[in-house]
Amino acid sequence: MSAIRRTLSLVRRKMTKVMHRSLVSSPVEAVGGDGLHIFDKSGKKYLDASGGAAVSCLGHQHPRILDAIKQQADKIAYAHSAFFTTEPAEELAEFLTGIAPDTIQKVYLVSGGSEAMESAIKLARQYFCETDQPARTKIIARRQSYHGNTLGALAVGGNEWRRKQFTPLLIDVAKVSPCYEYRHRNSGEIEEEYGLRVANELEEKIVELGPDTVAAFVAETVVGATGGAIPPVSGYFKRIREICDKFGVLLILDEVMCGVGRTGSWFAFEQDGIVPDIVTIAKGLAAGYQPIGAVLLAQQIYDQIKVGTGFFQHGYTFMGHSIACAAGLETLKVISEDSLISNVIKQGDELRSCLGTCFDGHPHIGDIRGRGLFQALEFVSDRVSKDPFKPSRQFSAKLKKKAFESGLICYPMSGTIDGVNGDHVLLAPPYIAETQDIENMVNTLRKAVDETVNQR
Repeated sequence: MSAIRRTLSLVRRKMTKVMHRSLVSSPVEAVGGDGLHIFDKSGKKYLDASGGAAVSCLGHQHPRILDAIKQQADKIAYAHSAFFTTEPAEELAEFLTGIAPDTIQKVYLVSGGSEAMESAIKLARQYFCETDQPARTKIIARRQSYHGNTLGALAVGGNEWRRKQFTPLLIDVAKVSPCYEYRHRNSGEIEEEYGLRVANELEEKIVELGPDTVAAFVAETVVGATGGAIPPVSGYFKRIREICDKFGVLLILDEVMCGVGRTGSWFAFEQDGIVPDIVTIAKGLAAGYQPIGAVLLAQQIYDQIKVGTGFFQHGYTFMGHSIACAAGLETLKVISEDSLISNVIKQGDELRSCLGTCFDGHPHIGDIRGRGLFQALEFVSDRVSKDPFKPSRQFSAKLKKKAFESGLICYPMSGTIDGVNGDHVLLAPPYIAETQDIENMVNTLRKAVDETVNQR
């Protein structure tokens, strides 16, 4: 038997019947959780410094969320949304519109971030059909973005690694530059000048495509996993809002990862002084206890469809699931009642301070960035030139492994700069984190980073 066959044979014997993301290795089996920690079946404890993928905003096994799930299951678990609504769905939508700007007064409940983005795209298209503007079919988005894995959401996204093999199946979406100050602000260019320059690319693209053909501009308010917690510079989104208003283009903000208090406000766009026409949320909405997402939309969009066909030509079997809505509603109540957004701000400042203390001047840290409990480090081979590590080095993958071996869950990614080059690590700890937790995760991360740098 060849070496390859022997390896494959061993792999097969270790694998389960579950098709995991990796087909050549099985993930560690989680058997329990408590607060900021997850436990595997060997008893090893892991500090969850990223909330999985910025999901577990209340940590693990929160008693109030578990109780809400159980109480709803005792009442009614599932009722198809074509026939019924449920109390938790109605109350969740009421809560969300209560914390949203006054112009956003309707909520479309789905089962995750990709569904939310797919729904937002279709909603924008139907809106223009309902307003007798059927020529508005084009979407503009940004390079180095991520908006989900369904074909529509993937088409809008700018994560080239995820898109590559599926490109022949995707609709054509025009792309403009991201607002990525560390990489793209010119020497001598002040922050506001850079923001206006890169925002004005949108106007140029709209004019190029034809203003009457563009339906929407899509962007992550704070870029998540693809770029690594990249916040917009001051004034960028205000100019984006002006351009969209000028040409009658809908502004869709993707806050699947950065929303629900993650950056220090219920919605990240609040810190930029604007209001989108449509915003999507998911991950932290039910803190990982149930799969759920939501599309929040302007009353104007809803009204136009209501007086037109009166029907949104789109839907999912599990949308508005009562148990998921109960978990989402209780999550929002806990965040509100326990003043956890204030803790996000406080511990976000602590996280930035610890990252600065631990990594400022580090020869392989190019940038420290983010908002609230949503921050990242970008790695470089040289601080002066900003040259990244070569992709062949697989820095992010090795860092993830080193951190995990040390009992730290973080979120390293590669392709930060252009889909191929660049590495970063994202930190998005639960909102219940305390100062000691922050210090522990940063110190453990520093050890893992140094070990990865020294590994050849």
